[in-house]
Amino acid sequence: MCSIAGIIDESGKRFSGSEIICAIQKMFIRANGLGGGFAAYGIYPENKDDFCFHIIYNDELVKKETENQLQREFDIVKSEPIPTKSVKEIINRPLLWRYFVRVKEGIKKHFYEMTEEDIVMRSVMKINGALSGAFIISSGKNMGIFKGVGFASDIGKFYRLEEYAGYCWVAHDRFPTNTPGWWGGAHPFGLLNFSLVHNGEISSYGINKRYLEGFGYKLTLRTDSEAILYLFDLLLRKHNLPIEIAHKILCPPLWSEIERMSEDEKKFYQTMRVIYGSALINGPSAIIVADGKMMFGFTDRIKLRPLVASRAGTKFYLASEECAIQEACPIKGNVYFPKAGEPAIGYVRNHK
Repeated sequence: MCSIAGIIDESGKRFSGSEIICAIQKMFIRANGLGGGFAAYGIYPENKDDFCFHIIYNDELVKKETENQLQREFDIVKSEPIPTKSVKEIINRPLLWRYFVRVKEGIKKHFYEMTEEDIVMRSVMKINGALSGAFIISSGKNMGIFKGVGFASDIGKFYRLEEYAGYCWVAHDRFPTNTPGWWGGAHPFGLLNFSLVHNGEISSYGINKRYLEGFGYKLTLRTDSEAILYLFDLLLRKHNLPIEIAHKILCPPLWSEIERMSEDEKKFYQTMRVIYGSALINGPSAIIVADGKMMFGFTDRIKLRPLVASRAGTKFYLASEECAIQEACPIKGNVYFPKAGEPAIGYVRNHK
């Protein structure tokens, strides 16, 4: 179950969040109301050079403790509650806050061997792992993640997403099978500029988790989707691999297919499987990931979960079902089904 959807305007033109709400709402039958959410890019142009932390708090006490921690490493440019409105279906809401921050010069000098992104990642992992009742759900620039317990369409209205304008939107409506429905556990999952939504189940979670921990990642949610997100961060940001190579690592051909390849291709894939074997993800899955420069979708190698794609003008669409794309933008004859394990990618042109 679960439904996923994404829309990116490859020209960089921003559009209202109402479009992605309509798309994900069309597939409501795939969810059960225990989690929904959205990632949006380009929504904070006035603070586009600042890292933006969206944080869920259980109470004011942990909020104060977290802010004290943040002030040790960051200059807080702006601090404010995330705007919401009353939606009767959304209950037991936590405190929802956002901070626009910059890494302090003294911290940069102290951790001179680390990039600003590494410093932010370190802080996110520390707060999410050590402070009970505080969870940073997004930490990128000019983007934000909005999620909670409820159907995605109600979550979108709750966060007033129709009032935001962004050039890329990703959405998820959840049907949890082995993890509870709680605000931090809803999709999308985010780290820095990466956001990820996932429909399926990863059977390789244990080995993926151990592999990531060797690179300093702390997996506090005990969910396979968190592991996939960090694998993208590791391969694309830390190892600086192109998305096409990262995809071949995460979703390589079967060994039987590799054996039938030319010698050069065979050597390439054999080398990737040796070096990055623990990063391979297994299990029925459909995944959409975005980072502000692109939106990327793919399924498992035998397509046990659905994914549909389409282009209309400058917009590129991905969704679990064609009806979601048609709801957002009626399209005739331009919808296709990516082959099993093959990527479908939309890029923002002239992205800065």
